[in-house]
Amino acid sequence: MAQATIIGGGLAGSEAAYQLAKRGYQVDLFEMRPDKMTPAHHSGKFAELVCSNSLRSDRLTSAAGLLKEELRHLDSLIIRAADNNKVPAGSALAVDREGFADSITAELKSSDKINIICQEVAEIPDRRPLIIATGPLTSSALAENIKKLTGKDYLYFYDAAAPIVTAESLNYDIVFRASRYDEDRGDYLNAPLNQEQFLSFWEFLLQAECHKPHDFERGNYFEGCLPLEVMAKRGHKTLLYGPMKPVGLTDPRTGSEPHAVVQLRQDNRQGTLYNMVGFQTQLKWGEQDEMLKYIPGMEEAEIVRYGVMHRNTYLNSPGLLTAGYQFKEEPGLFFAGQLTGVEGYIESTASGLIAGINAACTLAGNEPLEFPLETTIGSLAAYIADEQKDRLNPMNINFGLLPPLEEKISDKEQRNKARAERALDKLAEFKAIYNIN
Repeated sequence: MAQATIIGGGLAGSEAAYQLAKRGYQVDLFEMRPDKMTPAHHSGKFAELVCSNSLRSDRLTSAAGLLKEELRHLDSLIIRAADNNKVPAGSALAVDREGFADSITAELKSSDKINIICQEVAEIPDRRPLIIATGPLTSSALAENIKKLTGKDYLYFYDAAAPIVTAESLNYDIVFRASRYDEDRGDYLNAPLNQEQFLSFWEFLLQAECHKPHDFERGNYFEGCLPLEVMAKRGHKTLLYGPMKPVGLTDPRTGSEPHAVVQLRQDNRQGTLYNMVGFQTQLKWGEQDEMLKYIPGMEEAEIVRYGVMHRNTYLNSPGLLTAGYQFKEEPGLFFAGQLTGVEGYIESTASGLIAGINAACTLAGNEPLEFPLETTIGSLAAYIADEQKDRLNPMNINFGLLPPLEEKISDKEQRNKARAERALDKLAEFKAIYNIN
């Protein structure tokens, strides 16, 4: 009998198991909990939420809300369980975490297609199709095997990332394009600061609040990858000789070199997202929003991925995975969840859903599917698989990942509504073409 194997019973692994089982395939689902726990989990239940109980906004005019709606159209087990166990949270979808995990655990255990095996998997099995969905706290033994499979430069154990903002939210009357010493158009956007503005920015960093790491995340920083606020505490010249150095840049408004500069590097193929170069940080998210108000040209910038520095095992997926979450060098091997570089509950769910559907395609003798770029589920997968990226920044879903609309709409709410309508239309067409139920 056709059979698939899944390692990991989190959101992604649970979703993948359900998608395979509903299509009539047998599944061996391996989960090491409760026999062996991670530092973050507290039970052996499937799809346990280890942080917040919120799955973020449920409004269609938000990217998170649209992704959940797309998942509803694709019969997601995780989203159905969330809807059935929701608690009051305004426009967000928040859940009773115990009821949520209990309902998913009960459904998986009641399926005659899913064989649950409670044991740690230390080596990658030979059986295919195989989905590895072991999350950001993958056990060290399996992580070493994944490193051998992918190459040592393709697996990261610490996520040090700078904020990512949308290109459309920058003020181009101030922000200018240039590379250092380059007379051509340049590859970077630059936000210039005069001396007074820079000192105000530096003083803000000195008093800004930071996230406190979990006990299992504590450790020394690499000198080459210090948090922005740690550099600030070493003195303002540390920033001026580091990520904010203005050398080789000329502000076209003044015709001279600025006192300091924040450089932004293009982060996706469409040029809709930009990364703040060298701004990895542990500042609280609200503080990161406040920080932008001190940077001319970025006062109204929209952060779609906040800067972080925390333990996070993930693949450098560009070049390794397809937009169907399949390992390029080995058909039938899939990865899903935060291990792929997607961030967040619903993003992990989306990757598990695609991996499950594509494992079923493999069993049926068909090619894996890649969802339309106009959908949030497809654009997120395309982002983590984009071969033009040298290094992946783990990412939450956001509208900056989607292709621009053909029609320019200035009102943000109406623009997002148009994106949502386009996405659901494209998804309906895609489902009809490939007979996805």
